[in-house]
Amino acid sequence: MIDQLGRVMVGIGLLLLFVGGLMILIGRFAPSGRLLPGDIVLRRDGFTLYLPLATMVLVSLVLSGALWLITYLRR
Repeated sequence: MIDQLGRVMVGIGLLLLFVGGLMILIGRFAPSGRLLPGDIVLRRDGFTLYLPLATMVLVSLVLSGALWLITYLRR
């Protein structure tokens, strides 16, 4: 049981490392936070609304593909 917990912790650590590196890259290439042209930003006095529509579609496609690949390889 302890070896399974260790594997889970290593997996979570690798995931955090990947996400952190991705955030650093996004910060360098898109410092304003806008990643894709389909993202919507509405600015008014004292109010900002950010709707990352295109980014969420892309994230959804990438995650769906990754999860499909994981389930395909586990067969």
